[in-house]
Amino acid sequence: MTIQHSPPPQCKKPSLLSILLEVRAPFEFAAIGLHAHTLSKAPKGDGRPILLVPGYQASDTSMKPLGTYLHYLGYQVYYSQLGRNKGQVNSDMLRVGRRCEEIAEELNGQSVTLIGWSLGGVLTREAARLYPKSVREIITLGTPIKGGPKFTSIGKQYIALNKIDIDSFEIDVHQRNCIGFDQAVTSIYSKTDGVVGWQASIDTYNPQANNIEVVSSHLGLGVNPQVWKLIAETLHNSRVN
Repeated sequence: MTIQHSPPPQCKKPSLLSILLEVRAPFEFAAIGLHAHTLSKAPKGDGRPILLVPGYQASDTSMKPLGTYLHYLGYQVYYSQLGRNKGQVNSDMLRVGRRCEEIAEELNGQSVTLIGWSLGGVLTREAARLYPKSVREIITLGTPIKGGPKFTSIGKQYIALNKIDIDSFEIDVHQRNCIGFDQAVTSIYSKTDGVVGWQASIDTYNPQANNIEVVSSHLGLGVNPQVWKLIAETLHNSRVN
């Protein structure tokens, strides 16, 4: 790993109001029904493989609604098979990368699009860096790109469970980010995210990064109709003609 001497960027944690507004996540899921007609008119898929990676303390079940929608659009949908994401980044990013290799081999070398929610997005970014031949594109949802758990509202819990030094971890995250990767990357974030400070979700490391703001809770990002529409459009725009 190339050692970077620049200090890690500093961001803010979510505000108390944003944390309290996380209670609206079920209503965002319910809103899918109200937007069903619009979502049904989204650009149809080209059959490419997409691997969905869940966030911290979540499992593949949390990604099933989005996966069902992407399958409806015409994509081949795969799941991470990580079990519950317990925040073991160093081992899980390798598992995600190897999963991409397996899918690519199964599909005669066709590279995989990765979509990661929250910490799942960290795993997709690292997999893209370490397994470039198997990863085509990355889309992240409310991912703590900067600082690891430092700029999140659940940082203390994560630190306690994983027994890490937050300052050392922050530097390691910064150094990994500075290496960068070549694949297309889209970071979808919300300024009312109550788990991850929104500035930390903006990718300033990769010049090709597309950062898109939505209005959503953190817990609702994966089931938000606006986010689903953006994902469909992003995938459509990155087709190989």
